[in-house]
Amino acid sequence: MSKAEEIDIDHVSMLARLTLTPAEKEKYRRQLADVLHHIRQLETVDVSNVEPTAHAFPLENVWADDEPRSGFAPEEALRNAPAQRSNMIVVPKVVE
Repeated sequence: MSKAEEIDIDHVSMLARLTLTPAEKEKYRRQLADVLHHIRQLETVDVSNVEPTAHAFPLENVWADDEPRSGFAPEEALRNAPAQRSNMIVVPKVVE
């Protein structure tokens, strides 16, 4: 599909749910043909010795390790609660 005439821009615009003017159709037909031409060039590159990867560069986990530690005592956790009962925070009823 290196020629702009080989691309059915009406079908592509219908799939994308776009309404295009004739000038836009010609413009996008040429642009899409250029993109496909570059893809064809990439197909000629020998990548037989390149290992497939999920990312172009290695990713590392940026999160700290989960390490168990003691939590708040009930008195500390309830210190700023507007209302409390039996070591629990009291909240307004939201479901009837």
